[in-house]
Amino acid sequence: MSGSLWLRVPGGDTLPAIPRPRRTGPGDPGPAGDPMDRLAERLDGLIAAAVHPDEIAAVLESDGMTDEHIRLTYGRHDSFGLAEELYARVPRAFPEPEHVPDPWKVSLTACLLRGVVFALPGLAYVLGAPLLEGPKDRLGLPAGTLTLLAGALIGWVWDQTLSHRAYTWLGLGDRAAAGRTLLVGAPVGALLGIAAALTVPGGPPFSYAFAAGQALYVGAATVLLVLGRERVLLAALGPMAAGSVLALFTEVPVPVRVGLLVVSLLAACGLAVRELPVAQGLRAAVRRIRGWAAHRPGEGPVRWRMLRGAEEEYGPRGPRIGDSVPYGMFGLGTGLLVLYAALGEVLAGGPAEAVAAPSAVALTLSMGPAEWLLHRFRSGSLAGLRAARSPRQFWLRMLGTLGRCLAAYLAVLLALGLAGTLLWPGAPGLTGIRAATLLLLGAVMWTGLLLQSFGAVRPAAVVCASAALAQSVALLLGVGQPRLVQLVVAGAAAAVLGTLVCLLLGRATAHR
Repeated sequence: MSGSLWLRVPGGDTLPAIPRPRRTGPGDPGPAGDPMDRLAERLDGLIAAAVHPDEIAAVLESDGMTDEHIRLTYGRHDSFGLAEELYARVPRAFPEPEHVPDPWKVSLTACLLRGVVFALPGLAYVLGAPLLEGPKDRLGLPAGTLTLLAGALIGWVWDQTLSHRAYTWLGLGDRAAAGRTLLVGAPVGALLGIAAALTVPGGPPFSYAFAAGQALYVGAATVLLVLGRERVLLAALGPMAAGSVLALFTEVPVPVRVGLLVVSLLAACGLAVRELPVAQGLRAAVRRIRGWAAHRPGEGPVRWRMLRGAEEEYGPRGPRIGDSVPYGMFGLGTGLLVLYAALGEVLAGGPAEAVAAPSAVALTLSMGPAEWLLHRFRSGSLAGLRAARSPRQFWLRMLGTLGRCLAAYLAVLLALGLAGTLLWPGAPGLTGIRAATLLLLGAVMWTGLLLQSFGAVRPAAVVCASAALAQSVALLLGVGQPRLVQLVVAGAAAAVLGTLVCLLLGRATAHR
């Protein structure tokens, strides 16, 4: 339904001729039969394959049929009235092509690998924990915790924004422009993350070094993930992951811990640099500097030639930066919600033992299955477009597909949450209210990602950012019991996002 109707007519790629009013003379008996019957017969294939009368009206108007012609020839007021009657006259029939490629079919293994790569960097905190120990702050957390969180918040926002812009270039088929975007954006994001961490006073010295490494890693990981190098990134994280697992069972000397962290960080950064057009970027920068240096007052042609060369180097004007900002806000909102799921009670003054780290790990690991199920949903939408015989039937079919995919994701998330709670030493139990909050947060993240795929990222970003803001205000003002606040906020956000998804579910254009 995303293309013109006549392009899907079996056996041809042109629009059947639409009859024109006949010119009658003194001896001409006039047109034989009902013009509506003749029109319906000639456009039978197109009309039968239409899901909505508006598709038929679009075909009529695109062929130049005016309202005046429709009134004179067919006795209907306009193209929409004519289309509705044609739609009612011809039974629905949707001829299936012999082979329909599914662009949404992806490998489950690749999606699971991405989920592991998303969660694996968390083991770095296990390896660096002894070096981050220090006096407790007023919240009962190690003093370096806020330092790390400040840098992470910047990373969540910048990473999502940069990723969307680079993915947009890739979608336009310009891999070189995507590489240039990452070449500039990744270092800038790392510098911003480091600067944010340095603004938080009172942390142990190693916390600032760790935050700097965290910011550099986020930039490198963004480059590798956007360019589809998940396996390369997994290999880079190998030394750190192995050391973290070893540290769970035995004492690892501090120099070895630091060495493993540094090796993985340097490997990730080096592999990211290898994927970027560094040499081309440097040459372009040198040319631009030379162009500006060669410019003198009154030498307009020189400046014009310099600018034209820069345009040839960097390509035509691409996607607007403002289109990527909502993705950053969505990343900030969901990141804060996940943070509060893990640390909400502690940040509200609860004991340090109340840290629900398994919930955050479960949500992160579940992003792999979530991505695969999103692709399954989009694949189901193509099948629904082919099989549905009416807009209502299409909406009902997609509602069933949505329910199955969301239920499967929540089942996986609950299993990960239970497994993490059982395996994590000293983790608080996954009580009913904790489990409900975890599932509601999962629904928020999955439906938010689905809205992104529908092109409705702004509403998703507004809802998630508003939920994070509401929970932040409640935390600062000490309003309500933390667990109950998390449950209410997550439930409200999930309800709003679910409603938005249902409103868009029946729109064929949203499933393109």
